[in-house]
Amino acid sequence: MAKKTNTKRKIIALVSELTGHRTYVTRKNTMNTPDKLELNKYDPRARKHAKYVETKKSLGRNEVKPRKG
Repeated sequence: MAKKTNTKRKIIALVSELTGHRTYVTRKNTMNTPDKLELNKYDPRARKHAKYVETKKSLGRNEVKPRKG
């Protein structure tokens, strides 16, 4: 059987404030934590711990961008 998809849980990516790279992807319950998630995690590019902030997972992928003209 296929898993039920719970619409309250969203897939998010975490972006390092130090380097700006998305290293971690996780899920969060939007009902319990409506504000942006901020975690202190290890940044492999900077080789130290840094603050990671929540963004959308599909940032720049599979999205229709508006035309300029």
